[in-house]
Amino acid sequence: MVEFKAIINDVKTGKSYNVTVSGHHANSLIGKNVGEIIDGIFVGLPGYKLKITGGSDGNGTPMRKDLPGNKRRGLLLSEGLGFHEKYPGQRRRVAIRGSAISSEIVQINMAVSEYGPKSIEDTMAEAKSE
Repeated sequence: MVEFKAIINDVKTGKSYNVTVSGHHANSLIGKNVGEIIDGIFVGLPGYKLKITGGSDGNGTPMRKDLPGNKRRGLLLSEGLGFHEKYPGQRRRVAIRGSAISSEIVQINMAVSEYGPKSIEDTMAEAKSE
């Protein structure tokens, strides 16, 4: 079975919440791409809509929105996600993951795009008490 750590960012308050996603909810996230909007029921937030903003695998290799597929590739980067130049014009070959979620992904970053009837804190408190 696949298990993900979902980091959910509440854009109104600026707080982030860590949720473990496993079972059939985790399996339904496989194949989704960075930038897609998913239903919050997958992470225990019914009524919410969440946008996938990124993620990383077990080695810490980040996902990149403009790279199709789910494989890990070495790209020659000059600036942007995965590499920041120390001097102008510097380039480096860096390992980057594609934009699709696979079973090798460990962490998925999400941002709230539509809010539900209850606050996130209330929903998380109910889930912990059960």
